Amino acid sequence: MRFKDDDKDDMCDSGQWIIPDAHKDLQVQLILSLVLGLSALVVFCLLRPRWPSLYAARKPRLAPQIDLPQLSNSFFGWMPQLYRITEEQVLASAGLDAFAFLAFFKMSIRLFAVMTFFAAAVLWPINTHYRDMKLFLGNTSTAAWPASYDSVNDPSITNPIQFLLDDSVDPFKGGKHQPKDKSHERLYLWAYVAFTYFFVGLTLYSINWETVRIIRYRQDYLGTQTTVTDRTFRLTGIPSDLRSEERIKQLIEKLDIGTVDTVNLCRDWHDLDRLVALRDETVRKLEAAWAKYLKQRDGDSKNEARDHRSRPMPQDEENALDGEANQAEEEAEENGRLLGSSSERPHIVEGDRPQTTIRYGFLRLQSRKVDAIDYYEEKLRRVDEKVTEARKKTYPPTDMALVTMDTVASCQMFIQARIDPRPGRLLTKATPSPSDLVWSNTYSPRGVRRLKSWGITIFIIVLTLVWIFPTAALASLLSLCTLKGAFPAFAKWLVLHPVVKALFQTGLPTLVVSLLNVAVPYLYDWLSNCQGMISQGDVELSVISKNFFFTFFNTFFVFAISLTGFDFWTTLNKFLKDTSLIPLAISHDVEALSSFYISFIMLQGIGLMPFRILEVGSVCLNPILRMMSSTPRDYAELKKPPVFQYGFYLPTALLIFNLCIIYSVLMAGYMILFFGTVYFTLGYFTYKYMLLYAMDQPQHATGGAWRIICYRIVVGLLVFEVVMFGQIAALQAYIQSVATLPLLPFTVWYSYYFKRRFEPLTRYIALRAIRSDDDPTRSEAVVEDFESEAVSPPSQGLLRRGSTLDEDREKGLKFVNPSLVVPLGQPWIYKDPPPALPQESTTTEENEDGSPSLILPNADSSLGIGENNVWR
Repeated sequence: MRFKDDDKDDMCDSGQWIIPDAHKDLQVQLILSLVLGLSALVVFCLLRPRWPSLYAARKPRLAPQIDLPQLSNSFFGWMPQLYRITEEQVLASAGLDAFAFLAFFKMSIRLFAVMTFFAAAVLWPINTHYRDMKLFLGNTSTAAWPASYDSVNDPSITNPIQFLLDDSVDPFKGGKHQPKDKSHERLYLWAYVAFTYFFVGLTLYSINWETVRIIRYRQDYLGTQTTVTDRTFRLTGIPSDLRSEERIKQLIEKLDIGTVDTVNLCRDWHDLDRLVALRDETVRKLEAAWAKYLKQRDGDSKNEARDHRSRPMPQDEENALDGEANQAEEEAEENGRLLGSSSERPHIVEGDRPQTTIRYGFLRLQSRKVDAIDYYEEKLRRVDEKVTEARKKTYPPTDMALVTMDTVASCQMFIQARIDPRPGRLLTKATPSPSDLVWSNTYSPRGVRRLKSWGITIFIIVLTLVWIFPTAALASLLSLCTLKGAFPAFAKWLVLHPVVKALFQTGLPTLVVSLLNVAVPYLYDWLSNCQGMISQGDVELSVISKNFFFTFFNTFFVFAISLTGFDFWTTLNKFLKDTSLIPLAISHDVEALSSFYISFIMLQGIGLMPFRILEVGSVCLNPILRMMSSTPRDYAELKKPPVFQYGFYLPTALLIFNLCIIYSVLMAGYMILFFGTVYFTLGYFTYKYMLLYAMDQPQHATGGAWRIICYRIVVGLLVFEVVMFGQIAALQAYIQSVATLPLLPFTVWYSYYFKRRFEPLTRYIALRAIRSDDDPTRSEAVVEDFESEAVSPPSQGLLRRGSTLDEDREKGLKFVNPSLVVPLGQPWIYKDPPPALPQESTTTEENEDGSPSLILPNADSSLGIGENNVWR
């Protein structure tokens, strides 16, 4: 690009696209991605055997019967071992969600490998012969030109959108912009039509084939397990006259479908949950105070601690605790007595023990420092008393109940049926696992939850539209045309240094978009948690949908309508007046941005995928979190495996899948498909390692994300068909463009077909797939059905294994609010977890991952100090 003094010859007008296409840019981006990716992979191979607490955190937590191999500690020896892990092992050790997620990557590899072959062997020669390749790799001034417009006749037009939105010009009716009308050369566009049909059909066939396979594995997997979750359904819309456990049980059993084991009617436990949360906060503060104290003491501090526990508590600290336990208006009165003498506790004045500040008086404007250990010990004792009393109270019931049946089959019959003729009454739904249930939302009124859901959804839509401006601004500031106006000297210097220019124009924009796609999901995850959903699994699916909407809209749609982003609203206003311009404009802009998306996929797959397996976030945060940790509980929590959140990884993969589909027939299609295949190949092995060895998945796995994957692929196919219609129409091949239109209603019909035929089997368990120990012939019949189909059945080992991952995880769990039954734990002061008090029985033991050691609520608040149990 040359900057001239004459503005007429300068291509930096208001319609210039953001990322100019250049062969040099792609070369530099490839080298940059290889340097980033290989360096991250080398670092991972070095750190993996030296840091098993991070990179193999999940393996020691698996049950012994799960046959997951121990990977070699050699530099590259773990790779072939990871490759040889079968799908059955993935299903047994990581569950259905991981199986479906990795199946999507395997399907993408197969699909795009085939499409790459045809795009390179057939479409690329056609494009190089009939269309000028400088539209993609050549001069940047013609990169945005549609092939049907003659730049020689009118060089003033430098942007196709400017041409299309010019009211004085009709691109279909000649005028001063005459196309290069060579009818015999337009025959090649039938190849576009043929491959549009072929690629759409191949994609839908792949979805169909993979869905049938996943359903068979899902039905077999869920049909062999009998967890409490699989036997429990959620009953909502309960009338006020039926809101008791006994009445609900009688109602269900009168239907003669099965026997009810238990009924847990959700009640308004808000006050109890608040007290339990306050207790947890108090325990952690007490542990922090003890950790600080023990670090200041020498070896004789143990004897001093024993003497300390027998001393009475001073009046000022006792009054402070009274104030905190009561309501806000009582705090000022009670804390006003804090000014008592501290002569009997000299360590409070001397400062040899940690202290905390309590506030009292009018508007809590006065403050005083007191001994932190004494204060929080007494506060913990009083909160325990309040929790004990709160558990004895009867709370008002809500319209929701959790009903556990005696068999999985009877539960599934209730889930798939309607038991009341009145709308909105006695609705049955599947329930999440007890550990996945968000109990605070079970007693929230349905109207409140619905209002929160709609409110946050509207807010997210507005937020996504607002993100248009920072996205366009960040990208546009990196273009040479923008720089020429703000920093002309720097822009001219970049022109003289092609490598730096390529890094600045191609590397930085793709990196900015990539970082934006990494940061925004954290915001959407927080918003989804505020919507009032019943389970974390529902939150996870919601995050997937929201993040895909954001990435697809901001990364593709905004730039497809307006290359600069800044004239988005002006362009959109034109389209509202004449919707026939939308396919033409989108098709032209999509092809102009091909170099940007090649660089984006390159960076995501080759450059950044190894950073995911490196878990660079955990590596960078670990030293900071370790510095912030002070108690044994804090250090134990550092050893917990990170949680694999599909909402953070799946939307980007879906975006790249759709980009590969959209560009598959265009001139840059073979390159995007090739790097898309590389992305999904590297992603498959990266996520396979993370799911099996490094990260945990707490949800009850049901493979529900597969529905979202299929529907989002259908969205990509619709965009692909619109782009191809506009692309062919812009070349004035009217018959060929019209020939692509039947694909649009056909794809829409397929989405309804998928919803009717496949979606129910991705939500429910078929009754015939449920294996009963009393009827072993049922599973044999299912195997016979599998063998009669083209799709391979699951292995016999899956049908006859002892227990599934969810069964091991949910042993002993019940659908009861933990605030009602979980024993209250002692503070964790020393290295080993504190033992349960001998005079009380417990239902939950201390875990090594930092969860509380639990005792009954009326237990003494002794700290359980041992002679040889000092934590350092």
